[in-house]
Amino acid sequence: MAKAKKTAQGTWRVQIEIAGVRESGTFDTKREADEWSSRRTLELRSDGKAGPGSRKTMLDMLRQYGEQVTPAKRGNAKELIRLKAFEDPTKHRLPLKAKVRDVTSMDLGQWREERLKLNARGTVLRDMGLMSAIFEEARREWKWIQTNPMRDVRKPSNPDHRDRLISGLEARQVLRKLGHTHAEPRKVSQAVAAAFLMALATGMRAGEITGLKWSEVRSDHVILYVTKTKGRLVPLSPVAARLIDRMRGWDPELVFGIGAQTLDALFRKARARAGLEGFTFHDSRHTACTRLARKVDVLDLCKIMGWVKTTQALVYYNPKASDIAKRLA
Repeated sequence: MAKAKKTAQGTWRVQIEIAGVRESGTFDTKREADEWSSRRTLELRSDGKAGPGSRKTMLDMLRQYGEQVTPAKRGNAKELIRLKAFEDPTKHRLPLKAKVRDVTSMDLGQWREERLKLNARGTVLRDMGLMSAIFEEARREWKWIQTNPMRDVRKPSNPDHRDRLISGLEARQVLRKLGHTHAEPRKVSQAVAAAFLMALATGMRAGEITGLKWSEVRSDHVILYVTKTKGRLVPLSPVAARLIDRMRGWDPELVFGIGAQTLDALFRKARARAGLEGFTFHDSRHTACTRLARKVDVLDLCKIMGWVKTTQALVYYNPKASDIAKRLA
């Protein structure tokens, strides 16, 4: 039996681990701690014969995934927020108290339908992808269950790809609200403006721009070691090169010296102050792709944007029919 230890507060704490299940408790007296330890040890040994899936709840599964798996991922902060949201009954109606082995595809299918009533298909697909990964971890690594119930849940159709381009007038209005100048930035909002211009010039994602280090900058290109997919080299146009030179002295390590959350928040505020809506910072990638396609062929475009398949160009290249007609004249 595990031994109780006295804490600095004068209470007694005991921790037990049986068949991979770890529990702990804090009590006023050593006697209470020993009695609890003895009782729970017997209970867990008895439950252990039926396997972890019969003891662990869905809530246990979500929290263990957040503690053991999520921290090693890129974008772990956002995933932790999503995992926490799974526990909120006002956002997700999940059988959190049910044992993992008792959660069925019907339960998860009902959850999907309720989510689709309130959220876009893209959001629901992302939630379903994360939930499937959690159940798969419980199946393959933790051996809590023998099958992944998410595999039998039909996915909603993929959402239509966005084809929103940011016009020159909209970009100028946002830049004005961010206090953009052609001098070195003196405020965080001006660094955001420079990052926005960088996105329009290169098609780099927000996370790639905010994570860009001075050690990754070369005279005519930048090296992206960590991206959404795989590393790549991004050539710099004269405009992009001048933007980077303008940032020298702003931050000793990061070129733009701002975090992704700060970038997103200040961009949204500037867009709202400009009285604009209907586009996001990521739409700058669509806009850059459409502009770059006028200057380079599709293979070069794929290299710049980091696409493995040329068909991906059709998703991001969104010219107006009138612009194509002008080139045919």
